[in-house]
Amino acid sequence: MSTKRKIQEEVDVLEQEANLHEIVLFNDDVNTFDHVIDSLVEICDHTFEQAEQCALLVHYKGKCAVKTGEYEDLKPRCSLLLTRGLSAEII
Repeated sequence: MSTKRKIQEEVDVLEQEANLHEIVLFNDDVNTFDHVIDSLVEICDHTFEQAEQCALLVHYKGKCAVKTGEYEDLKPRCSLLLTRGLSAEII
């Protein structure tokens, strides 16, 4: 007959709270799908498929969260989207 030991350990876990924000892209009647898709690929590091899906959501739903992260990372990305004539904001 064998005896099995159960060992219980206490582990301290350090959790870091991150305040995550989103860049929300809004629909407009000016920009083409290709321009929106190219901008999302270049600025938000989307794959072509991700950018295409976001462009469709923006078109049909009026808006779409296109990037999530910390404010310091999102601010320059949002500014670049705005300089390309897209309507976006960080929430």
